[in-house]
Amino acid sequence: MRVAAGLIVHGDRLLVCQRKAGGPFPLKWEFPGGKLEESEGPLEGLRRELKEELDVEVLSAREIFRHSHRYPDAPAVELIFFHVGEYRGAPVNRVFQNIRWAALAELDKIDFLDGDLPLIEKLAREGLPK
Repeated sequence: MRVAAGLIVHGDRLLVCQRKAGGPFPLKWEFPGGKLEESEGPLEGLRRELKEELDVEVLSAREIFRHSHRYPDAPAVELIFFHVGEYRGAPVNRVFQNIRWAALAELDKIDFLDGDLPLIEKLAREGLPK
């Protein structure tokens, strides 16, 4: 399975999203995005997912990190993270329990999905993408 996720930056904060209580990995936090359809490229899938989840139109994005993660009793997931350089629209919560802007320094205190942790470690070392 392949997943594309976007880092939407506003000033010195990143948009983070909390999964719903009744779904898989309940109340865990993540960066917005989702599973790619079979025929989709990563950027195409990111655009679709962010429109569906947040009503945001991605105008430009570049890949900044990629890795594989295996959750217990599940197939491996290839996670492809993008820095969303430009977008149109203010993020609107359409599918999450909560969304919020989080400072880089607080990311390690938020209960993120395990698959996002290598990216959070990279951001802690290198800072927010420009």
